[in-house]
Amino acid sequence: MSEFKHLVLARKGDESGLAWLYLDRAGASANTLSRELLDELAAVFAQLEADPPKGLIIASAKPAGFVAGADIEEFTRIDSAQGARDLVQRGWELFNWLARLKFPTVALIRGHCLGGGLELALACRYRIVVDEPGTKLALPEVMLGIVPGWGGMKRLPELIGPAAALDMMLTGKSLDARRAQKLGLADACVPTRVMENAARMLVLSGQPPRALPLVQTLLNGPLKALVANKARAQVAAKARREHYPAPYAILDIWQKHGGNALAVPADDPASLEAIFRSPTAKNLVRVFFLQERLKGFGKDSDFAPRHVHVVGAGVMGGDIAALCAWAGMTVTLQDQSVERIAPAVARAAKLFERKTRGEQRQVRFALDRLIPDPAGHGAARADLVIEAIFENLDAKRALFAEIERRAKPEAVLATNTSSLRIEDIATGLTAPRRLVGIHFFNPVALMPLVEVVRGEQSDDEALRRAAAFVRRLDKLPLPVKSAPGFLVNAVLGPYMLEALRCVEEGIAPETIDAALVAFGMPMGPVELVDTVGLDIAVAAGKALAGVGAEPPPKLMALVAAGQLGRKSGQGYYRWAEGKAQKAAAGTIPVGLAERILAPLISAARRCVEQGVVADADLADAGIIFGTGFAPFTGGPLYHSPEVGKGPSDAVPAGPQNAVVHPA
Repeated sequence: MSEFKHLVLARKGDESGLAWLYLDRAGASANTLSRELLDELAAVFAQLEADPPKGLIIASAKPAGFVAGADIEEFTRIDSAQGARDLVQRGWELFNWLARLKFPTVALIRGHCLGGGLELALACRYRIVVDEPGTKLALPEVMLGIVPGWGGMKRLPELIGPAAALDMMLTGKSLDARRAQKLGLADACVPTRVMENAARMLVLSGQPPRALPLVQTLLNGPLKALVANKARAQVAAKARREHYPAPYAILDIWQKHGGNALAVPADDPASLEAIFRSPTAKNLVRVFFLQERLKGFGKDSDFAPRHVHVVGAGVMGGDIAALCAWAGMTVTLQDQSVERIAPAVARAAKLFERKTRGEQRQVRFALDRLIPDPAGHGAARADLVIEAIFENLDAKRALFAEIERRAKPEAVLATNTSSLRIEDIATGLTAPRRLVGIHFFNPVALMPLVEVVRGEQSDDEALRRAAAFVRRLDKLPLPVKSAPGFLVNAVLGPYMLEALRCVEEGIAPETIDAALVAFGMPMGPVELVDTVGLDIAVAAGKALAGVGAEPPPKLMALVAAGQLGRKSGQGYYRWAEGKAQKAAAGTIPVGLAERILAPLISAARRCVEQGVVADADLADAGIIFGTGFAPFTGGPLYHSPEVGKGPSDAVPAGPQNAVVHPA
């Protein structure tokens, strides 16, 4: 047995003649590919070439997974384009060496296998994935504004075909174990109990590596341009090259340079030099560390609710209940009748169908955990009770007074209110410290952020448990103080109001929306108002716009006419089949986007000054993950020149041994 600092090379004492290489990054809970670990891999390859085994099995000694990616901490310390090129060249040459080894190699993948970890596995002759919930395979570099430079852009299209490979690389989406096998990324998908025997059998099998079907081979060769042009058009519909150069670079490098980023001339827009010069990569790495900070909230609590009781089976309450059931919790869903609960169960079934790709057994198990409960009996057994009824203070007070009488003394009591103060709702409780806010955003299944709201009397332990609950749902908890609109709605209100004022001045809604989409927002503000509902915008505006702020006359006229936006089929836009019917945008006035964004940035700054969030970095995190504010900017306060803050004094480099996890 040979031991290194981060690796263990073992030749087991059987007659198979196999070598086992265990990845075990020292001082870290997860494996990441640091420069030091890569150097050790090179030493192992040299040793094995000198004394070849019959086969090599690469596995992880960590329970957390295979490899979580490159060491992002090291990436943040690169200060030149040449440094970036050197890092790419190191991994490219090393993994090419692995691919050239004369003996068979297999990657035994259990848990996450991301970024450089997947590129390591792709350089092996075979791959085995372990059929566990935590097994995820992805190339998420694009989410950091960079490209898979260690062979992923070459080997993944050669293995699974260009369409599926580009879909993974351009979105950063992950595959579970079964999907990886189905696509051909893995040669076998096995249960945990047989994974080592399966690896032994496969590495000694002598079977040829998987070959692409003829059509896929043509698409990966002579017909590359067809695939690349279609993918390029799809990318252009979602992101501009000046904002997000990485997806365009991936397409160019695959199409023109065989997936070798080192072959791209320095003056090419797809070059490593161009990507490094762009501020996007540094800003997206900043966003990654902001996300990691949000993930850290709730880690100091081991709260794992087994039973959640949700009151209110409307869109929000029903979808919260479905999310909890999907996460493995038993959920009782209360409303006035079974008939009111039925639509929520139907929506949950559709959600589970999408998540399981139609595997009825898993759908049935998840639905079994979602129990209609019109009488509210589940409140007495729940570890957490969350209220999601209509926004009426008296109704919420009365409800929580009843819940408090029925709930377990240690149960967390939470409200999903979006505009009412926690303190005002808590006046109906004999122990107001028990109440916290857990504010989800619509659509619940898609929006990653959840605001965890502290009232003046909220108990610290209840808040820690609320954050831990949010993490159990794989969401990002943001601690905020009870204040009108908390953070996200407090900044969205003035932003949408300014956009509607522009409409009053005669600027077309299409022009306004086009200006903000061009800036980098996922949806224009007028379309957002229509999507939220004009009646809801009016109600929220009264609470958020401030004293003396008059609602725009056209908004009030549309509401009076029952034209409430998407849900009624008509608002500022006419809606058909769920889409706003828009005319041409026309010429965008200079400074329009900046004008409409200015109230959002001012509101964000006020939220920091008033302590609604702890600091500007958390404000940026909340607004990015809660509104979709253009991530390539690094966040509204970071982006705003008024803040006078640049990369050197923004979010510090992330925690040691930070790892890449897709958002």
